[in-house]
Amino acid sequence: MDKNLFKAPRQSEELIWKTGEKSLERHTPIFDVMKVERESRDGSKKASFIQLHTTDWIVVIPWFRDEEGVPRFIMEQQFRHGNSSVTWEFPGGLVDEGEDSLHAAQRELLEETGLRGRITKLGDVCPNAAFMDNRQNFYLAEDLELIAGQDLDENEEIDVFSLPVSEAVEKMGTGIFDNGTMMMALGYFLRYAEKHPYLREVLTVSS
Repeated sequence: MDKNLFKAPRQSEELIWKTGEKSLERHTPIFDVMKVERESRDGSKKASFIQLHTTDWIVVIPWFRDEEGVPRFIMEQQFRHGNSSVTWEFPGGLVDEGEDSLHAAQRELLEETGLRGRITKLGDVCPNAAFMDNRQNFYLAEDLELIAGQDLDENEEIDVFSLPVSEAVEKMGTGIFDNGTMMMALGYFLRYAEKHPYLREVLTVSS
């Protein structure tokens, strides 16, 4: 196929719609449903759009080597009410009001697993730019130390276990690994590992 069949994209500024009135349609414990009035830059299109307003999220990827030198992730098993299924995930949660995402990552890691570690931010994205306005933050946790038991919320049930990195890489996005956010987290981890020699060995062992 000829690449010249497709035009170069316009400057992003040309596609920004003007934002008008915002109104709250529904408040829930985890997000607000907002109605937003928008108009295209040239005025040819006007419409109301739904926007979910919620707090930022964090995911923490804890990894270590076991006594045999095998790279492993710390993961969690829990029931998810959205799709009524049990999933295997990295630790994660919500950023509280007035809290920064780094502190939230440290707090959630400790509350859900009892672990403390050296935390490095890997990046952040909008989880679904079509209708959400929050950020999903991804962190790597290393030099792990078990210092406490779990301190879970009232309605949380979480099993904590370790899994070889190779198995997580192979199976992420299939079966019980049915959480798209964890696929994003793994992508950030793999990209970070490619740039850091001590973690590139993790990828070699995993292949």
